[in-house]
Amino acid sequence: MIETLTAAVVQMSSTADVAQNLGEARRWVEQAAREGATLVSLPEYFCWIGNDERERVALAEPFGAGPIQRALAQLARETGVWLIGGTVPIRPERGGAQEGTHACNTALLFDPDGNCSARYDKIHLFSFNQGAERHAEADTMMAGQSIGTAHGPFGTLRLSVCYDLRFPELYRAAPAADVIAVPAAFTHTTGLAHWELLLRARAVENQAYVIAAGQCGTHVNGWRTFGHSMIVGPWGDVLARRDDEPGIAVARLTASSLREVRERLPVLTHKRIATPSEVAAF
Repeated sequence: MIETLTAAVVQMSSTADVAQNLGEARRWVEQAAREGATLVSLPEYFCWIGNDERERVALAEPFGAGPIQRALAQLARETGVWLIGGTVPIRPERGGAQEGTHACNTALLFDPDGNCSARYDKIHLFSFNQGAERHAEADTMMAGQSIGTAHGPFGTLRLSVCYDLRFPELYRAAPAADVIAVPAAFTHTTGLAHWELLLRARAVENQAYVIAAGQCGTHVNGWRTFGHSMIVGPWGDVLARRDDEPGIAVARLTASSLREVRERLPVLTHKRIATPSEVAAF
C-alpha cells in the first residue's frame, strides 16, 4: 500500500441524455485530477436516469465493449486516475432467462492505463414502497452473485453499490477492505434518514475509508435523490462532503491513519463468528 492517496467522489444529477451525462462525468473527473486525485468514483446510474427503466436495459453493453465502457477507459487513461465507473448497465450472459429483459447494475474499476481491472454486479436490489414513491430494481436488474474485491491503488478495495450499504456482512468478507466504495443513487427519503449513519457505521466497523459518490436533485422521472456525497475516515469522521449540488468532494487517505486506528482499537483481530454448534448450545 502506498502511504498517501488523494480520492474524490463525483456528485451528479444525471439525465436521460447519455452523451450529456458522459460529458458531465468527464468535466468532474478532470477537475478531480487537477486537484490531485488519483482515485475517483462516479455515482450509481451516472450514465442514464430516465422515465422508463426498460430504456436502461436497452442501453446495456456486453462486458468489455460498448461506448460507455470505452468512454470510461479513455477518461481514466487521459486523466491518469483509477476510475470507479459508478454503475454501467451490462448485459447478462447470453442465453440466460433474463437476457433482453434485465441488465446487471455493474460497478467497473479502470486503472490509469484504461484497463478494466475489476467488475462488481450489484448483489442487493433496492425495493421500497411508500405510497406514491415506489422502487423495484429487480423488475429490470439482475442481482450479482460475487463480492467485489479489487487490488486498487490504496490496498484492498471493496466495491459495492447503494442498497448494498444496508448489508454489513458484505463488507466483513475476507480480505479486509482498506477502502470501501459505495456509488449510489439514494432516494431523498431514505437518504435523509440513513445515508450518513450507514456510511459512518461501515467505516467504523471495518476501520476503513469509505468513498461514497451519489446522485442529487430531482430527475426527469420524478426521482429525488439525496446527494451528500462524502468521504469518511476509518474513525468515522467525515473528511469531505458535497451537499446538494453537482460537483466533487476531495480528501487525502493515509496509510498511517489506518494503522493508528487499527492498532488503537484492534477490532479486526477480535472478530469471532460462532459455529452452528455454539449457536445451538444456547
